[in-house]
Amino acid sequence: MKTIKEGVQYMKIGDKVSVVDEDLSGIITSVNGNIVVFKDEYGFTYQYPKEKLVPKNAELYENIRVVRKAEPKKVTSKKHQKNHMVLDLHFHNLVRNPSDYDSFERLFIQKAKLTEVLDFCRKHHLKRLEIVHGIGDGTLQRMVMDVLESQRDIDFYNKEILHHQSDAVMIEFH
Repeated sequence: MKTIKEGVQYMKIGDKVSVVDEDLSGIITSVNGNIVVFKDEYGFTYQYPKEKLVPKNAELYENIRVVRKAEPKKVTSKKHQKNHMVLDLHFHNLVRNPSDYDSFERLFIQKAKLTEVLDFCRKHHLKRLEIVHGIGDGTLQRMVMDVLESQRDIDFYNKEILHHQSDAVMIEFH
């Protein structure tokens, strides 16, 4: 009986083998030098060089310890984030002592913050921004709308159906 040495294991006539990189297996029927002949479960005969075959023996894998590796986390870019950025323009969120400022200074600081965040979103290729301006007397809402209308490559809409009841605007960058 001819055998082929394959690593530590020997392949011999009658052994089960599988072809590397193919869904094909069978039982060795003969060995001619480097060529191994085997028959599949349907009775078809195949010839392959011994390097293309591996033994199909469950006992080979009994004492092998399986180590489960953690799946790597997929890194998503900021522009593909599902959560959009939110800018709250309520003045008490922008400064430490809101009572130290008059109404003109407040509006000026809010407008500066709005343009700063719009620039940040463009620089970092963010797709969406929500601006919370509140309802109030409408001064801040008008200022936000004026700034947004002067911008290029954006679409914006009120989050509520009735714009005078909306306290926020959603922006989508192109």
